[in-house]
Amino acid sequence: MSYLWLYVDTVRLWLFNHKKEFSMSGKFDAVSVEPDTQIIASLEVKMGDYDILYQKWYWEHVTAESFIFVTADVAIMSDEELEVFARTSPMIKPEGGVTITRGQQFTFINFNFVVMEDE
Repeated sequence: MSYLWLYVDTVRLWLFNHKKEFSMSGKFDAVSVEPDTQIIASLEVKMGDYDILYQKWYWEHVTAESFIFVTADVAIMSDEELEVFARTSPMIKPEGGVTITRGQQFTFINFNFVVMEDE
């Protein structure tokens, strides 16, 4: 299983390094990033009929991933429906928790939280 995740992370890194070739629109240009958060990978993709921004990030000894939706696109879905939809992606570990934050412009589903040990 660890080889699969290594492969997935390698593909994500390659996509991140070539993201200009895969940009679909400018609809996620206004997504803000906290000053103390480091974006490791960011890529616009399709999930079903929805445009999303996928991000992997690091913040205060925590790495995690996010699916970012335009809030208007998912306004008719409850948080529970949105989580069920997001979990259809093989990227979310089945045993892992998710958080959902709805903003005026964007809705964030955060998942695959890993707390890094101090070295």
